[in-house]
Amino acid sequence: MKLGKLKEIDIRSVWSHEQYDFSKWLATEENIKELGDTLNLSLTDVETEKFVGNYRCDILCKDEITGKAVLIENQLEATNHDHLGKIITYASGLDASVVVWIVSSAREEHASAIEWLNKHTDDELSFFLVEVHAYTIGDSEPAPMFKIIEQPNDFVKSIKTISKNSDISDTEKNRLEFWTQLNDVLEKRNKPFNKRKPSTDHWYSVAMGSSECHISIGLINKEHRIRVGVWVTDNKDLFDHFYAHKEEIELGCGFELVWDRLEAKKASLACIYIEGLDFDNQNNYPELINKSIDCVIAMRDAFKPFI
Repeated sequence: MKLGKLKEIDIRSVWSHEQYDFSKWLATEENIKELGDTLNLSLTDVETEKFVGNYRCDILCKDEITGKAVLIENQLEATNHDHLGKIITYASGLDASVVVWIVSSAREEHASAIEWLNKHTDDELSFFLVEVHAYTIGDSEPAPMFKIIEQPNDFVKSIKTISKNSDISDTEKNRLEFWTQLNDVLEKRNKPFNKRKPSTDHWYSVAMGSSECHISIGLINKEHRIRVGVWVTDNKDLFDHFYAHKEEIELGCGFELVWDRLEAKKASLACIYIEGLDFDNQNNYPELINKSIDCVIAMRDAFKPFI
């Protein structure tokens, strides 16, 4: 078999202008998803050229799961002090919780600055420094690639925030441990969906590509089981639409679901339960985690055609 050679090309030959070429390209659904997958974010509600006083940031969007504002500043050249100041100014003006600085080349001093910002802030603020490269193989079309240079250490930042609360319970510690192990398995399985920060919460949310619904893995230790379900946030019509296609969805999942319209509440739920959770006996965690991930993937694929 004859193999081609991967050749890096000048990104300015692909996108000659940051605003009119690169930002426009990045803001499309397909490409913003590619960036989001790289950063473990589900980026939606994309706005370009958002004004901050007399200045304009390149892209403002939000993380679908957390609802946090995400600022993206593009620089198709090596990092410099001017843009470092800009991202902090823009983040302040737009109250962004996540800052993504995309460059062609990251200088060591600016990588160190982003690392320092991540170390000295809690999980309410996250900074990413990302290089964008372009490659060809033979006469192929250019292929972009995002390379993370600096990013927040989610586990450390979560621990830092949690440590401020001396009243953390054993149950909360066990939840944190479960989600940390789940993230490890996701990495080993090449991230079939984006990771979330480990937390003391009993739930772990996964985006479905719509703000109307999401998938949640829930730890119900007192009942010794895990609930994996699609939550429709506040739209009974959408839940009814899903339920009208119950047979097709369950066939796509490969298992039956418990459907609960939750008449007295805004939210509605379709879920499955996995038995065997016990915080005092973690020997079956690998099995439970893999089953939970399998259910998420199956439900996401089965429900998506009906969103």
